Amino acid sequence: MGDDIADDTEDDIDEVERSRLRLRATFTEDAELYDRARPGYPVELYDDLAEVAGVGTGCRLLEIGCGTGQATVPLAERGCHVLAVELGEAMARVARRNLAGFPQAEVVVSAFEDWTPPERPFDVVFSATAFHWVDPAVRVVKSAACLRPGGTIATVATHHVAGGSDDFFREVQDCYERFDPSTPKGLRLSDASAVAKDGREIEESPLFGPVRFFRYERDITYTTGQYLDVLRTYSNHRALGWPVLDAMLACIGSLIDRRHGGRITKRYLTELRVAHRVPSGLEKVGPLPSGDA
Repeated sequence: MGDDIADDTEDDIDEVERSRLRLRATFTEDAELYDRARPGYPVELYDDLAEVAGVGTGCRLLEIGCGTGQATVPLAERGCHVLAVELGEAMARVARRNLAGFPQAEVVVSAFEDWTPPERPFDVVFSATAFHWVDPAVRVVKSAACLRPGGTIATVATHHVAGGSDDFFREVQDCYERFDPSTPKGLRLSDASAVAKDGREIEESPLFGPVRFFRYERDITYTTGQYLDVLRTYSNHRALGWPVLDAMLACIGSLIDRRHGGRITKRYLTELRVAHRVPSGLEKVGPLPSGDA
């Protein structure tokens, strides 16, 4: 019986890993759509990075999963020397085009897990909505190995929260329940204040000090076409397959046009998490309390 349980657990882990690899691959499928549809990040995020991580002129910054460069361009504009590691060739090609005016920015195509870092360490390791796609057995340890002592790891997560066109987001649940069987019944968006701050992975690493959190809320208004384009970039939507996804998007688009005048507003919560690399020999024994900002 013990062997059977172990096998079941291993099968579950393997399925989680297969799902992670399958979903992260969807981002490489339509780089031009991703570049056009996805919103960037709040300017306040870069201001806070400048203050807590020294992001600015001369900063050596490694970006994990730059996509088409939506965060890379603002970092390069602030004078950072950026080396971006991007999984998708098409994404990297668009990123290089967007970074054409910044000779101090370089994009290489590789999975972060397979990439060989240069000998000279970085001041900052940064990842915007991509860190969770990297193998959890690798991402924190390898990020630490890429940093100088006292250097900063900075990761960004984005959440869709209550606010904006609340009536639409309640009504659209019917479209999701009809076409996506994995949708929980009666799902509702949470208030930003109810979204837990999750820095556990870094906090539990002996290689980093306490995690600080910075949060930003903003509303973005979309036309029907713009919103459907955003949805087409989401990995869990693309994983449905095009016949099902097309039918679901038709349901969503019809709802926006019929009941909301062809325009809806979505509220985003963007969370920046930062921690500093502990010097070698001073690694902490256990997790330290986190600090908020």
